[in-house]
Amino acid sequence: MYYEFGPNGMKQIDEKNIDPERITAGYITLSRLKDCYRRFGFSKSTVDQCREERRYFRSGIAVYEDYNFCTITVTDASHPQEDEDCNFFLVVDVYDRDMSTERNFKAALQRYPAANITLERLVYAFLDSLVARDNRVLEDLEFQIHKLEEGIFEGEVDEDFNRSLLGYKTDLLVLRNYYVQFMDIGQELINNENDLFTEDALLYFRIFRDKTERLMQNVTMLADNVFQIREAYQSMLDVNLNNTMKVLTVISSIFMPLTLITGWFGMNFVNMPMLKWQYGIPAVLLLSAAVVAFMVIYMKKKKWW
Repeated sequence: MYYEFGPNGMKQIDEKNIDPERITAGYITLSRLKDCYRRFGFSKSTVDQCREERRYFRSGIAVYEDYNFCTITVTDASHPQEDEDCNFFLVVDVYDRDMSTERNFKAALQRYPAANITLERLVYAFLDSLVARDNRVLEDLEFQIHKLEEGIFEGEVDEDFNRSLLGYKTDLLVLRNYYVQFMDIGQELINNENDLFTEDALLYFRIFRDKTERLMQNVTMLADNVFQIREAYQSMLDVNLNNTMKVLTVISSIFMPLTLITGWFGMNFVNMPMLKWQYGIPAVLLLSAAVVAFMVIYMKKKKWW
């Protein structure tokens, strides 16, 4: 599908009726690009690059003499032409399973009045639509990570805590790479090496670059929070382990004297004192109770528990 912009608004046109003097936006499939790339003056390498990019998670921009060729791997944060008068913007649908890229493309066409549309505004509107809702997604992600942190201090950590933490870490790593690549694209558009854009209109690309830079900084901050939560969780495990060892140490300290007493009076020598004394068992019980009481009082005084 192709859309032409003019004083009378936006209208859909056929490929054969494209006017190089008017600003035109197109949305086509990869198979269609293979058939028409020569007509638009594209290099064969651009078609090959579209075919290869599906295999990699990478976004970037290649600057040619007459056009810029940008490949974008769109990530859901929640889950090019003439030499001096460049009036053509083409989006090639390589893989758009949920049709989100097509929706973003159509939304970009409606963002500015057709009579005032420029190529720079059109490119900016499309790129901006790819990250327009990401601030809200990152905000929701921040609340989820904060909830995990609260769970640590409230002792409500479940057995899937590490799995959840790893999931957030992986998602943030993907988003960070995603935004860094968008920053590179924005900078290449600002550089305008082939002079396709007017100098004044480069402001739109600076706005896009700055926005993706802020998104990348937010993701980096969230990644640091995940690391700190992991450290806090490990500290909580260490404290719990220390408390367990402390309890075991106290119990062992109490029963060690009792083990000595029972071992001593458990010997069966002939001349063992109090072996035949009628009050022997009560005496040993009283001695054991006295030793336990002494150990408890002593440990509390030393604040061992």
